[in-house]
Amino acid sequence: MKRVLITSAIPSVNGVKHLGNLVGSMLPADVYARYLRNRGHEVLYICATDDHGTPAELGAIDAGMDVATYCDEQWRIQSDLAQRWALSFDHFGRSSSPQNEALTIRFYDAINEHGLFADRVTKQMYSATDGRFLPDRYVIGTCPHCAFDRARGDQCENCTRVLDPALLVDPRSAISGATDLEMRDTQHLHLQLDKLADRLRVWIQSQKDWPLLTTSIALKWLNEGLRERAITRDLKWGFAVPREGYEGKVFYVWFDAPIGYIGATVEWADADPSRNWRSWWYDSKDVTYVQFMGKDNVPFHTIMWPGMIMGTGEPWKQADYIKSYSWLTYEGGKFSTSQGRGIFMNDALDLLPADYWRWYLMSNAPESDDSDFTWEAFATDVNKGLGGTIGNFVNRTLKLSEANFGAAVPAGGVPGMIEEELAAELAQRIATYNMHCDNIELRKAAGELYLIWSAGNVYLTKREPWKSAKSEDPTVRAEAAMALRTAINLIRLFAILAEPFIPASSQTILAALGASEARHLDSECQWWPAERTDVDAALAAAPPGQAFEIPPVLFPRVEPEQVAAWKAHHRGGTVAT
Repeated sequence: MKRVLITSAIPSVNGVKHLGNLVGSMLPADVYARYLRNRGHEVLYICATDDHGTPAELGAIDAGMDVATYCDEQWRIQSDLAQRWALSFDHFGRSSSPQNEALTIRFYDAINEHGLFADRVTKQMYSATDGRFLPDRYVIGTCPHCAFDRARGDQCENCTRVLDPALLVDPRSAISGATDLEMRDTQHLHLQLDKLADRLRVWIQSQKDWPLLTTSIALKWLNEGLRERAITRDLKWGFAVPREGYEGKVFYVWFDAPIGYIGATVEWADADPSRNWRSWWYDSKDVTYVQFMGKDNVPFHTIMWPGMIMGTGEPWKQADYIKSYSWLTYEGGKFSTSQGRGIFMNDALDLLPADYWRWYLMSNAPESDDSDFTWEAFATDVNKGLGGTIGNFVNRTLKLSEANFGAAVPAGGVPGMIEEELAAELAQRIATYNMHCDNIELRKAAGELYLIWSAGNVYLTKREPWKSAKSEDPTVRAEAAMALRTAINLIRLFAILAEPFIPASSQTILAALGASEARHLDSECQWWPAERTDVDAALAAAPPGQAFEIPPVLFPRVEPEQVAAWKAHHRGGTVAT
């Protein structure tokens, strides 16, 4: 049994996340965590909201709320959505927690003792009307490149160019709309990452099995040369900086946010005296730590966060594997939270149950290249991948069996060569499926799972129990009973294997078979199959006479009229709140 710590990129607290955010970190992390738990490993899956920074303050201003109350409300919304999406966090915490504040100060003190901070005076936009310095995102204006009139001071969302507030045409305050802006001197604390570059390079180059996307981004930053990075901001919302001359300043969100992984684990441990957070994070040599994130977060998790850990000189747990994802685009363009373009997590669940979306997103996950969401592809995929395979197999098998032998597993008949060939194929495919899951190649795993489900429908076609069950010859009729008994056991096996991807549907299927709480197939067989012997046991697990129920249609078809209506409604997207 392994101990595996899993974290997914901490989502900004403001606003419901879109499907691109979901598939880039939280959902694949959940699938992997469920798979490992099902294999018997000890897993701790941690996430939290990123409560600090300009997005939270600006979101609160737009909502007409004080920022702390706004963050409380947004955390509850995101926590509720995580449950509705069946994201199996062991704890969903907050970067603004007291636990994280204490850890942030501890990291600051340790890094400071090693002389890796520098005080620097920089220029920053100041608003006399607001009486404060304005971080980049607090300044909006016209983009000098594309003339978009709502460009932010850090980046134009229209043309994606990186900007500087001083470059904007007709800049104004995002808080008040004031235009009396000027550049003034302000002092900030910088982490001297350049002093850690050699150690970071050695660490990154030692990771031989990391995805190419992850290492290429990290090495690009190193090869371009690391620079000092400011870790403080002129904001009111955040953790105060315990340093003379920094009164009224707070730690920059990218300093305290990654520490929030540890902070959230402390929150988890504080809820139960039997839990030990240090065993996961501090001098924890028996733990394998896996991070999930979109490619935009890779520089912070391969350079800044590891550099912070190195800078403390303490044995905090570094990532053993960083799984990064490319972009999921929407109908040929970018998802956009600020512009409300795309499908958001709450919008999706208003249309269809979570398992439809979980299946589509993971079977089309942007693991190596960007992938594009289109409504037509979504409908085709779920109709074929879910309704046409496992959904069809479950309902046709149970209906056939009930109609010919009653609502219990039928007795009679002896498995033959067809069943031997089926077991051999399943053993090979399940081994491949497990390999892909172990390697966190979850798109490939979904593809193999589809082939496993398809094997069930092929088996029924070969055996044709709908014909043999009608025979007056007892031997032929017994063969039909055996075939349907085998198929019912396949249903159980398929539901177990599918649990990481479609957990709600998996439980519905197992409940119909009277096995909703089962953690094994029988007293002799480990419940998750890994070897050929496990497959043989699985195909004979449900005893004759065991009652079953026929569940409702698991995956009703997505019809063309629905696709047309949804596509029209979400053409520009809706900003989810």
